[in-house]
Amino acid sequence: MAAEVICVGTELLLGDILNSNSQYLAKELAELGVPHFYQTVVGDNIDRVHQAIEIAANRSSILIFTGGLGPTPDDLTTESISSYFNTPLVEHSEVIADIQQKFAQSGRVMTPSNRKQALQPAGADLLPNPAGTAPGMIWQPRAGLTIFTFPGVPREMQRMWRDTAVPFLKTQGYGQSTIYSRSLRFFGIPEAALAEKVNHLFNSANPTVAPYAGKGEVRLRISARAANEAEANALIEPIAQEIKQIAGVHYYGEDEDTLASVVGGLLKAKGQTLSVAESCTGGGLGQMLTDIPGSSEYFMGGVISYANRVKIDLLDVNAEDLAAEGAVSEIVARQMAAGVKTKLRTDWGVSITGVAGPGGGTDTKPVGLVYIGIASPNGNVEGIKYQLSSQRERELIRRMSASQGLNLLRQRLQIGD
Repeated sequence: MAAEVICVGTELLLGDILNSNSQYLAKELAELGVPHFYQTVVGDNIDRVHQAIEIAANRSSILIFTGGLGPTPDDLTTESISSYFNTPLVEHSEVIADIQQKFAQSGRVMTPSNRKQALQPAGADLLPNPAGTAPGMIWQPRAGLTIFTFPGVPREMQRMWRDTAVPFLKTQGYGQSTIYSRSLRFFGIPEAALAEKVNHLFNSANPTVAPYAGKGEVRLRISARAANEAEANALIEPIAQEIKQIAGVHYYGEDEDTLASVVGGLLKAKGQTLSVAESCTGGGLGQMLTDIPGSSEYFMGGVISYANRVKIDLLDVNAEDLAAEGAVSEIVARQMAAGVKTKLRTDWGVSITGVAGPGGGTDTKPVGLVYIGIASPNGNVEGIKYQLSSQRERELIRRMSASQGLNLLRQRLQIGD
């Protein structure tokens, strides 16, 4: 008894509109405990919608359509479904009355094209749309198959889903169990390396474990099916603890945690403050920190010392060291961190200097070379070298450099100064 989501709209295929409806419905189906294995995006074409139905109806018992319910000629979802099942369309007078009333409330007159939205296959039940003019339907064209249609506007679709579709599915026995997930987050370890360490868990049936990677991070999603969230979490917790133990220092948080939010929480817990000095990241580290609400409690500010003169004048970087070693060097990173810590009178200072590319690299200092400095409350100052791939784009190098800085600070805060 699996569900399948079919999103109709050529604009989705062209990338003009972000398909957030699929993500929303996937989460909702998981919460109801409805199995969900496939999603399809198809353009505004009757033959291709027929093909999508042919495939989906033979492998899924619930088909959920979004999009294509408007009044224009390219809104073909209802027509396509009715013709596939060889069922005539019937006009609903109550829908026309509802559309007329909504137009009148906004001082407009309903156009003839809107009558199209009152057509539904014979035998289908209306799925009211309190937030728009296009109703959907709940229809069982044959035994063992249920079809839902929703407009593509997320606000309308979500309201209709909550008000009508969810109660209907619960009367069909769904919602008696849930699929609950937790995501563990890791930094500083490649996806393949982490997957190899926890490979024995990937064959687990309940909970399941699946890896995801992106922008230098790795996530492991642990999902369990159970009667309720508490029981699902009881299944997940032993697996989560085993993974954390295996990953060690690379594990940093769960679900909506970010490196910046975790660092902020650690600084707040210790009652300590932070300042940053940035060169190649151009303020990216500061932005990550200030993206967290309430960060002014622990983040005092930063210096974007892009030019060498600013490093010397504002951060007290030694001009002779700068000339001898260059801006991208361990000694300069250390002096930048110590300088910003002193100037802004904070407990911690973090600095980043590197070659973000695409040009500017040399044989000894290639694109992707980054030094991070950390000045701690006890007066210790470190300089750490990283070599990121020179094939990465400039923005990704900058972002990963800032993330590396946060991750190093996280580790120092967790093990104690």
